[in-house]
Amino acid sequence: MKQILKLRCDSIRRGFMLALCLVAAQALAQANDTMTPIAPPDQSKAIDIGTGPLPGAKTQETWHAQYGSRFVRNVTLASLTPFLPDPKKASGAAVIIAPGGGFRTLSMDNEGWEVAQALANQGIAAFVLKYRLNQTPADMTEFKHAMDEMFSATGRRPPRPDPAQMKLNLAPQLEDSRAAFALIRSRALEWNIDPDRIGMLGFSAGAMLTMATTLVDKDAKPAFIGNIYGPIDAVEVPADAPPLFVAIAADDPFFANGEFGLLKNWHAAKKPVEFHFYEQGGHGFGMYLKETTSTGWFNAFTSWLTMHGMFKHKE
Repeated sequence: MKQILKLRCDSIRRGFMLALCLVAAQALAQANDTMTPIAPPDQSKAIDIGTGPLPGAKTQETWHAQYGSRFVRNVTLASLTPFLPDPKKASGAAVIIAPGGGFRTLSMDNEGWEVAQALANQGIAAFVLKYRLNQTPADMTEFKHAMDEMFSATGRRPPRPDPAQMKLNLAPQLEDSRAAFALIRSRALEWNIDPDRIGMLGFSAGAMLTMATTLVDKDAKPAFIGNIYGPIDAVEVPADAPPLFVAIAADDPFFANGEFGLLKNWHAAKKPVEFHFYEQGGHGFGMYLKETTSTGWFNAFTSWLTMHGMFKHKE
């Protein structure tokens, strides 16, 4: 009996310490929410996808740190960074990852590279798309003010995924997305990828780009799509709509208060859809270590891919 009690006490103690670590990590991330300029990281593995410089761009690419992650803004040349799995584990499936940031910045760690590495570890080739962005002020203070205004407006008037507006407003980004699919398919043999098993996973604005790629682009044809805390308003579902995975937190200040039309329409069209509505998590939880159940979205996503046969090893 004493041994059992000791084991239980040790278990409780370990659980308590883990909880403390989680809270501390979250508090540290929140404490480090100041935008701090940093030097550009090594991007030697990034591949120019050939869409050329952003028309009319005057401000050049810069990087900053925030929430313990690296962000890039004023991207004028799009690129694709591959994270390829061990050939012995390669499934033949691939995912293009579109980080979020309101089309003004990109969360490259939390919604890009860390996601890609986690997918590669499980045998799926991942490609982080650094797509071209709307220009922002070069001055960091002015940029922060512009971002605060944008997110405040988004909270009041969440953007709706209207295909006509998507095609017009996201023209450079859609061109980048289309080029990314074309590049991966052109090198599919080299990268050990099945051209028919290339999907797209987007976060926030990246989820908008993922939906736009699916709804208005006739060439990309993703095999599956993931919408992580992006808009979930009603859309007209394409006849060839791919399986859709959606994850969002109930306390998301931007997109959680809609009528879930995206899910209803996808389901009504008899297209595969899976939806995870987490009680807590806010917006932008990505790969951050948090004590909310929203952290489970990644395992749920890979389980969903497995269910759809995407991890079936290429023969």
